[in-house]
Formats: sequence, C-alpha cells, structure tokens
Amino acid sequence: MKKSERRVAIALVGVALWLSGLYTTIVGLLYDRPAEFRYGVLAIFFGVAIAVIALNLISIPGLSSKKKPISR
Repeated sequence: MKKSERRVAIALVGVALWLSGLYTTIVGLLYDRPAEFRYGVLAIFFGVAIAVIALNLISIPGLSSKKKPISR
C-alpha cells in the first residue's frame, strides 16, 4: 500500500465517523436526547479533523516523497 492510498483510507474512516456523528446528532435532536446529541457533535468534530489531517499531510515539509528542485 502506498502512502497516498493509506492517507485516503484514513480520510475515509474520518468521513465515515463524520457521517455517523451527523446521524447521531440528528437523532439526538429529534428525540430530545442530550447525551446522544453531544456525542454526535463530538464525533463530527473528530471525523472532520481526521479527514483534514489525513488529506493535508502531503503539504507538510519533509513528508512529501517528491523532491523539489532548488531554484537559484
């Protein structure tokens, strides 16, 4: 598995967590369950954070496998 494929797989887990958090939040709002609502919102935040971090790792210096030529 290449590094980019691993990042996409991790981002997919983050998106799945985000979607499950969205579902849990909506159910918590509809049926007036405060704890379920809070855990859903927490899952949304973690899911979005995982997806963003996984997809933006390529922009961190030193982690990219491609070497950029130094312009002088």
